Amino acid sequence: MKTLRSWALSAVAALLAAIGVAVSSPAAHAVVACSVTYAKAWDNGSAFGANITINNLGDPVSPWTLGYAWPGDQQVTQGWGGTWTQSGNRVSVAAPSYAQGLGTGASVTIGFNGSYGGTNTGPTAFTVNGVACGDTGGTPTPTPTPTSTPSPGDARAVVAAMQPGWNLGNSLDATGADETSWGNPRITAALLRNIRAQGFNSIRIPVTWGQHQGGAPGYTINATHMNRVKEVVDWALAEGFYVMINIHHDSWQWIQNMPGDRANVLARYNAIWTQIAGTFRNSSPKLLFESVNEPTFTGSSGDAQNATLLHELNTSFRTIVRQSGGDNATRLLVLPTLHTSADQARVDELVSTFNAMNDPNLIATVHFYGYWPFSVNVAGGTRFDATVQQDLTGAFDRVHNAFTARGIPVIIGEYGLLGFDRHTGTIQQGEKLKFFEFLGYYARTKQITTMLWDNGQHFNRTSFQWADPELFAQIKSSWTTRSGTASSDQVFNARSSAITSKTLTLNLNGTSFAGIRHGSTDLVRGSDYTVSGDQLTFTASALTRLTGSRAYGVNATLSARFSQGVPWRIDIVTYDTPTMQNASGTTSSFAIPTAFKGDQLATMEAKYADGTNAGPHNWTSFKEFDVTFAPNYSSNTITLRPAFFAEVNDGSRATLTFHFWSGATVTYFVTKSGTAVTGTTA
Repeated sequence: MKTLRSWALSAVAALLAAIGVAVSSPAAHAVVACSVTYAKAWDNGSAFGANITINNLGDPVSPWTLGYAWPGDQQVTQGWGGTWTQSGNRVSVAAPSYAQGLGTGASVTIGFNGSYGGTNTGPTAFTVNGVACGDTGGTPTPTPTPTSTPSPGDARAVVAAMQPGWNLGNSLDATGADETSWGNPRITAALLRNIRAQGFNSIRIPVTWGQHQGGAPGYTINATHMNRVKEVVDWALAEGFYVMINIHHDSWQWIQNMPGDRANVLARYNAIWTQIAGTFRNSSPKLLFESVNEPTFTGSSGDAQNATLLHELNTSFRTIVRQSGGDNATRLLVLPTLHTSADQARVDELVSTFNAMNDPNLIATVHFYGYWPFSVNVAGGTRFDATVQQDLTGAFDRVHNAFTARGIPVIIGEYGLLGFDRHTGTIQQGEKLKFFEFLGYYARTKQITTMLWDNGQHFNRTSFQWADPELFAQIKSSWTTRSGTASSDQVFNARSSAITSKTLTLNLNGTSFAGIRHGSTDLVRGSDYTVSGDQLTFTASALTRLTGSRAYGVNATLSARFSQGVPWRIDIVTYDTPTMQNASGTTSSFAIPTAFKGDQLATMEAKYADGTNAGPHNWTSFKEFDVTFAPNYSSNTITLRPAFFAEVNDGSRATLTFHFWSGATVTYFVTKSGTAVTGTTA
């Protein structure tokens, strides 16, 4: 059975034959002759994408290497179809391992995304293996949206051009009566226009269909709902977005019942896609279909049956869309792994489906919400450490090796941190910034397009402002470059003791350190701070000056600046060890009076007197932030939530240890008796 790679090569051969280009055998003495076409695909004034087609007019070459120089300050930030390197203004692209050779008369198209300042004039001189090529000449112009069948290379180029992407979550996917039932306002064209202005090139529009669908046998979708989906899709296309729509929460509402009700589930699923395909058959090729969100099955016999059922859904989806004609005959289709997991077994299952379909216009998708203890702040997962980083690199490496390296594009259809579903403060600010800085960088190195999950907690849909501008600045920077960070974004000075020098470890991430600024004033290297290797040390005299009267809390905010990327904020904080008071309440309403004294809560442990773990997730002593406990700095309390007491033994006393970001710890006791709770200090 042909792979996508063999399909591409045979398609090129067929095309060359059709236009009368003969494919010759290697000459006795290889002669390199070539022409190159450079075509800009998009340009937003600071970032752009382009495709480069290499035409071999001479003897076969293997391997090939393309070279050229930028006339301006352009930088390649993401490339595909080869191994891209840039030094100064010189760019080199080496043949990929899976396609080293370029035969006589053959051509290959590679592509990239890049950034620039000033003007964006394209290169005009190219070499292959050091030999100058002819050039089609002229000033590069934007490539129009393709209307003919896209080749496998086009699928990669489209997915690359989709970077970065954003999710319109908790609106058309809401499971209530309409799109406002989960608390978001009605979608407006102005919202989409403002999201586009943030730099996003693609938008995923999750759609739940079940509550708007009639019964068997027709399973007719309510016309009002279908028309509303089309209205929003058309708005997004008009704004220039690539758009992806899907079957969303139906996955856990009724599709998951497929193991015990296969015929009915499949009929209903097929009916939805038949109607979607008919509605959008002539829509722009920039509209993509995703078969199903986070597929899962209840009551199956195990992994083998799960894989079989998902393969059946994906296969049926593709068949329905392709047979509906129009632009659907070649529309890009997105297929998920089971649970949209990047685990190797799930990835391997989807690879089998791609091999069976042998369709060049398919895209693989997974979701990524990080290492779970860090993502929700449980089990002591408070920091972006090596474990969290390895979890990310492992996931991205697996999908890259399975798909991207074989020419199959990959979209991370949702990414973020699971704790964000409650609020973004579940994970400490500096630690979350490091996570997103690294995620954006590593996705670029693996040529993976990412789509930020936003259910309304990030971008306000009426004021069009970011809830956390610092977070978005870091995310946006990561699309094109790396940023320097540090071991912490806080320097703590205890008010109860003399101020001493403090040291942070710099994470340069390929940048160079440029200096420290307080407001508009640069601190003086040597007297205010020193840098030795990756160790940044603030002197006692500088910290004394910056803390002023030593009021509790943030006394000064500094900006560590690097050669590229966004600055790293460092708060200078005065604190003392927090204190708590005795309290009484109930399992449904209990709060510990707390004087935080400038400190911030990181996590909480809970144990019984015998040393065993108390409360939910009893496999760890560290409880889940905000689910079992939550600080309130304005009311000076720490609330213990009903979810915590629901799994605390009745009549028992639990020892709580509160860990603060300064390193301070405070011990507190709570006793549960029925629904009554008493709390005492240590």
